[in-house]
Amino acid sequence: MNKQHPHLLVIDGMALLFRSFYATSVMGHYQYLPDGRPTNGVQGFARHVLTAQSIIKPSHLEICWDMGSHTFRNELFQGYKANRSNPPVELVPQFEMAKEVAEWIGWKNIGEAGMEADDCIGSIVEKWKKEAKITIISGDRDLLQLLNPSTEIAFTKKGYSEYDVYTVQQFKEEYAIEPHKFVDVKALMGDASDGYPGVKGIGPKTALQLIRQYGSVEGVLQNLERLKPSQRNKIKEQIDMLKLSYQLASIQRNVSIKANLEELSVPDYSAGLFEQLAAKGYTSIAKHACSLFSFV
Repeated sequence: MNKQHPHLLVIDGMALLFRSFYATSVMGHYQYLPDGRPTNGVQGFARHVLTAQSIIKPSHLEICWDMGSHTFRNELFQGYKANRSNPPVELVPQFEMAKEVAEWIGWKNIGEAGMEADDCIGSIVEKWKKEAKITIISGDRDLLQLLNPSTEIAFTKKGYSEYDVYTVQQFKEEYAIEPHKFVDVKALMGDASDGYPGVKGIGPKTALQLIRQYGSVEGVLQNLERLKPSQRNKIKEQIDMLKLSYQLASIQRNVSIKANLEELSVPDYSAGLFEQLAAKGYTSIAKHACSLFSFV
């Protein structure tokens, strides 16, 4: 391990757990423990992390989680994520099971009541961006606002091993704005999946054009008279929602991260560890680990 330049792999646990669950549940494949609890999401999540570790070869690793569905964003706006249905009953027990399995393997879990996993990820980036190279694995493009010279984001693409990797350079080539301005674009265009509207009638292309031209939501508001009449009227009528959408889209970076970097060191695995997991019923994880790593 290069102590002079650590490489921290940050996993969006919720994203990988949901992805793994739905990838197999659509075919009715759940896998069960002897006590009857389904494990398809948990086993897929752990296999994904193990594969990512084998490819990226980080020196440190942390898993970030939502801690319940109600966050400070629900206090700001009742409609936030209100359009989302409750998780399937087969998935519900797997939230805690996934954290438990992560602990057994030796990974550090982090989550904060009232915050989202994204906020924990943002706070980790803020804390260690000057000390480590950081790779984030997620499926959530909201995280693009966190890109910086030491941080890249690997968006899940196919299976366990294919990613669409974004760096600051790639983002700027695609969007022609600085990454931290992505939140301004989201504030204008809104996010249907998260349930906040932004400015109705302002779509992604127009939102991006406005931020390219005026630099920020505040810049747009200061230049309303220069906008096309239709754009100006829409924004004037929805200024309060625009400002609220900006708050909802902004990833927080002030979650208290109590761990020090050394506590996040990638653990040394042993055949015995995964034999114990197999004995508990997590046979797919154990087989996968044995195929990836050589145990002494």
